[in-house]
Amino acid sequence: MGWKTLDDMELAGKRVLVRVDINVPVEDGRVTDTTRIDRIVPTIKDILAGGGLPILLAHFGRPKGKVVPEMSLRVTLPALETALGQEVTFVERPNPDALAALPAGSVVLVENTRFSPMEEANDPGMAQFLASLGDIFCNDAFSAAHRAHASTTGVAHLLPSCAGRLMQAELSALEGALSTPTRPVGAVVGGAKVSTKIALLENLVSKLDLLVIGGGMANTFLAAQGAQLGASLQEPDFIGTAKAITTEAEKTGCRILLPVDGLVAREFKAGAAHEVVGLGPDTVLAADQMVLDAGPASVAAVIDAFNGLKTLIWNGPMGAFEIAPFDQATNAAAVEAARLTTSGALVSVAGGGDTVAALNAAGAAEAFTYISTAGGAFLEWMEGKELPGVAALTA
Repeated sequence: MGWKTLDDMELAGKRVLVRVDINVPVEDGRVTDTTRIDRIVPTIKDILAGGGLPILLAHFGRPKGKVVPEMSLRVTLPALETALGQEVTFVERPNPDALAALPAGSVVLVENTRFSPMEEANDPGMAQFLASLGDIFCNDAFSAAHRAHASTTGVAHLLPSCAGRLMQAELSALEGALSTPTRPVGAVVGGAKVSTKIALLENLVSKLDLLVIGGGMANTFLAAQGAQLGASLQEPDFIGTAKAITTEAEKTGCRILLPVDGLVAREFKAGAAHEVVGLGPDTVLAADQMVLDAGPASVAAVIDAFNGLKTLIWNGPMGAFEIAPFDQATNAAAVEAARLTTSGALVSVAGGGDTVAALNAAGAAEAFTYISTAGGAFLEWMEGKELPGVAALTA
């Protein structure tokens, strides 16, 4: 894979700079979701067990290179200490000598790296300063790996570097799902707009055996076939793009699965009156009708297709999953993917904010092989782009 892990590093007596992502939601001065904090605990514990001193580097919010008291990482301390079961030393202006003098077993959290404009500029001066604080650099923030910042890439070129446990798990899952998957391999790509996922679709059709397209994106592909979908969310300017992707899929042998029916309503609200309508090139909906979810025949086709796969990647919902009854297709497909994963028949990897929310709502997330919380980095990896933070570990 080209990158080292903590197992490849001699940690005893070493100061280990650990880039983490603890950019967590906060309300009234309290962390409301500790998921990202919980996920970095194995890395910190392993460094401590190896005799190293973890020095955590992280960002919080978007202070844009200025000191913004409301975006201080100090707010994460109680949740971090609870997760680790020990006290954490908070440092606003780190000093190499002071850090070196800390007793064994200490954990340090450095103030928001983005308080300095040098961070996002990947300024060599800041990278050099960060490197002076430690002996080893460990990147455990895959979610920030698509950013070429001083604390993600700059310092990685100056110290012996490795991936933390979370980064290791993320890279292993993604490489296993897309770079070296067990075939047949398929993907669900959903969401509102084709325009936001062109690069993703273009990359996937050259690597997949099956591509399930759902959500508003599917409407644009159906429109490209000639369907007239009334008030449905669609992008007329990207009909040409949809046709090009379909043509490329035919060349590469990737089967594209579009909805063959849908739940159609005249208003976008929970419990709206709706009917099941067949979807295809000859479909003509009234001007005020809109497709809000895939229908039962479409769900049956997706479930059947899942049963022929060995690997599944999921990014985006299949309908307006936020409101019932237009969450049915996403829920049913997610439950089947979870069942197949639990039975050992399928390796399933999912990521993206709406995706995680949808799978959680369906009660299926915990059964998936791997759920990425990386957002933009997950999407860019799926698009086939090189991530600076990962590339720096292999340099």
